[in-house]
Amino acid sequence: MSTSLAMNEQLRLGFLTAIHLENRGHVAGLLVTNKYGRPLEFQCTAPVRPNRTQELLYGPTLVPFLLGELLSKTLLERIGVKPHVVMTDRVEMLDSRPHVSLPVACVVEGEKGRGGEGERLRIGKLPFVLHAEFGEDLKAFEKLAKELAGDADLLEPLDRVREALQETMKIAA
Repeated sequence: MSTSLAMNEQLRLGFLTAIHLENRGHVAGLLVTNKYGRPLEFQCTAPVRPNRTQELLYGPTLVPFLLGELLSKTLLERIGVKPHVVMTDRVEMLDSRPHVSLPVACVVEGEKGRGGEGERLRIGKLPFVLHAEFGEDLKAFEKLAKELAGDADLLEPLDRVREALQETMKIAA
C-alpha cells in the first residue's frame, strides 16, 4: 500500500451544523467521518436558549456568538476523534475558527456572503469560504479538494447531522 493511499484512508472530515428548536434554543452537532463518509464519531450539545437580557445585550451578535464560539468550540474541543478539517453550512460557525486550531470552511450559496469572509474555493461540487483571518487554511482545503472526488457531495453529511440532532432532541424531549 502506498503512503499516499494510507494517508487518504486516515483522512478525517468534520461536519458541523446547528438547528434552532422552537422554545428550546440552538443545538449543534459534529460528525467526524472518514474520507468515504463513514461515521467515526458524533457529538452534540444540549440546547442553549438565551434569556431576554442576553438577547438585548448581544443584539445581532448573539447567534454568531452562540454558534461560532460557544457551541462549535465546545464540540471541537470535546470530540475524541479529531478531524483534519471542519466544514459547515452555517456561516456563523466560521466564527469558531479564532477559538480552535482546526481549519474551518463554510459552504456558500451563490456569490453572496457576509463581512469577515476570506478566501473562496471549490471542494467537490460546492463553493466554500474561509474565515478572513485564516488564509493559511486554504492549503489544507486545497489538499482536501485534490483528495476527494470532484463530484463529492459534502452537503449530505451535514444533512445527516441535522437529522441526527432532530432525532436526538425528540428522544430527549
